[in-house]
Amino acid sequence: MIIIGIAGGTGSGKTVLASKLLGRIGNDCAAAIPHDAYYKDLTHLSEAERAAANFDHPDSLETDLLITHLDQLRAGNAIGCPEYDFAHHTRLPSARSIPPSNIIIIVEGILVLSSEDLRSRCDVKLFVDTSADIRLSRRLQRDVAERGRSVESVLRQWQETAQPMHERFVEPTRLFADLIVSGEKDIEVAVSMIADAVGGLEGQA
Repeated sequence: MIIIGIAGGTGSGKTVLASKLLGRIGNDCAAAIPHDAYYKDLTHLSEAERAAANFDHPDSLETDLLITHLDQLRAGNAIGCPEYDFAHHTRLPSARSIPPSNIIIIVEGILVLSSEDLRSRCDVKLFVDTSADIRLSRRLQRDVAERGRSVESVLRQWQETAQPMHERFVEPTRLFADLIVSGEKDIEVAVSMIADAVGGLEGQA
């Protein structure tokens, strides 16, 4: 099993890269696990307290559980990947079953490379490098359209936590990447390289 870690700032294109990889490799031998599915459950807090939480800090994620799940997959056991309700900041009671038969596990999230223990589980580490202006534009569109946020709340969160946390925790992790991906052309090249390598592994199986 090969674990590919994809990091980069919010709105950088990590999910696009992961989706393209899945499309090329095929869902029958690959699975994607979003790090943000492992956000801690904030059911015990009021809605106002949840909205004010810092979701761009490493402490907001249950990374130890993700690491445990990756170890279980490598050991040949299925896992139940959490599902998160981003509109209400709570973890859903359901879980997505991921079998251990996949050759490729893609883990993507802004803080995937910030944890040394998580990094050590990744056989290939990618960092998607995108300008702050583009990332803010994408985050604004996503959070308003998909997560029920107001424009004002998204901009406030960007200024107070998202960008400061990016500079503190995310940007420095580009030093741990095996490959830095910048722009659509780089994404296509990275997808082709990894898909070709996986094709070679399948041929050896």
